[in-house]
Amino acid sequence: MPVNLVTNFGKSEYESRKSLKRKILATSALGTAAAFGIISHKQGFRLSNLNKVPMKDWALFKITPKSLQIEEKEILTLAGGSVLGGLAGGAIFDEKSNFKAKLKEALNQMVGNVFIPVKCVGWASRKYKENETKILSKVPQIKKSGKTFEILNRGLRAIPPIFITGMALAVGIITGNKVSNFINEKLYGQKVDRNIKATDFAPHVDDLCLAITLMAPGTLIGKIIARTIPAFLTVPGYQTGIAQGNNYKF
Repeated sequence: MPVNLVTNFGKSEYESRKSLKRKILATSALGTAAAFGIISHKQGFRLSNLNKVPMKDWALFKITPKSLQIEEKEILTLAGGSVLGGLAGGAIFDEKSNFKAKLKEALNQMVGNVFIPVKCVGWASRKYKENETKILSKVPQIKKSGKTFEILNRGLRAIPPIFITGMALAVGIITGNKVSNFINEKLYGQKVDRNIKATDFAPHVDDLCLAITLMAPGTLIGKIIARTIPAFLTVPGYQTGIAQGNNYKF
């Protein structure tokens, strides 16, 4: 085959794959947006009122006094919308032979990358809040006055929640991966060798956001960070939609 034909074929395949990814990203974002709309509606933010209120008071942007609450069940709803959107996009725009891989990836994303890690982080965050005073009383403090020492002491007090969140997240990611692989193997009767990938960590930004919002409920920083969660939760749907047969070993 002439070199120019090989090059054109490779370019055509690359452009086709790039186009598919854009479509999957769009359907994943649409699924996330639909889930966000449902959550907003349930919390009193009506889509029909968008033209009647300033943009700063929309559910996605409003910080105070009444703001949208995004906690565990909301994260699961958003992830579910994202994954359904990605799965639908994959079914529509990709080859049918890849659909089984997308179903497996959907389960891996919802169980391994979202449900189990979110539950682990949520449980750890609540336990921390219940014992916060006791835990922080064990943290050494520098007994000197001044802005510098005040900042250092705040940093020392931040170590326990950061450590607890990190441990809970690590346990959730590892456990979730193993559980989702096990379920896929039982469902399809085939060995699944789906290891943790670098892209798996993108959705876990929402776990860190969740930990912050649970450990610092009602605070301005917690409310601001919570607004970024829907954007990060388009990743599970996107990964679901672009999954293909060679993503797994059968």
